[in-house]
Amino acid sequence: MESSNDRIRNMVRKSYAKVAQSAKCGCSEECCVGSTSPVQILDLGQRLGYTNDQLAIGLGEVNLGLGCGNPLSMANLRPGETVVDLGSGPGFDAFLAAKSVESEGRVIGVDMTPEMISKAKKNAEKLNVINVEFRLGEIEKLPVADSSVDVVLSNCVINLSPQKRAVYGEIFRILKPGGRISISDVLSSGELPEEIKENPSAYTG
Repeated sequence: MESSNDRIRNMVRKSYAKVAQSAKCGCSEECCVGSTSPVQILDLGQRLGYTNDQLAIGLGEVNLGLGCGNPLSMANLRPGETVVDLGSGPGFDAFLAAKSVESEGRVIGVDMTPEMISKAKKNAEKLNVINVEFRLGEIEKLPVADSSVDVVLSNCVINLSPQKRAVYGEIFRILKPGGRISISDVLSSGELPEEIKENPSAYTG
């Protein structure tokens, strides 16, 4: 029998698989895909603190308008660092991070949706970004070695996990001593109503 955690995880995976397979932009298959134009994505990105140069990277393929902030704005990434992007999607923040850490650094994007991993790898080839890799995995069980990472980034992903304590446990496991966390996300002051939990577009949107 499927547990409630697995049910939520599978709902999120299915929703973002549909986004990855769509040629359009948006935050979920029902709430935004098909209604969010490149101009709206640019406007949203500017309001979230991305520069125009950053937003120019792969609009509509790499940048699908899935985030709710700019974790790079406070990450202070430096050349040579190793960065992990939780829930990396099609790779937008991972590619920006790869540019910041330069050729001597590396970025690992982790996503639980095979369709997003496939899309991100294709985007890396198109953009010729060689210091980034994408790994299939859940953020509650990261496929990353202990104490191997300088910075963990995440953009509007941890809120989707039904096991947030496990996520933070994994973050601290993979961080080197003195490592940094830069997260942009949404917060809830109370328990989500069941009608939202059971509605993929409401939960993932």
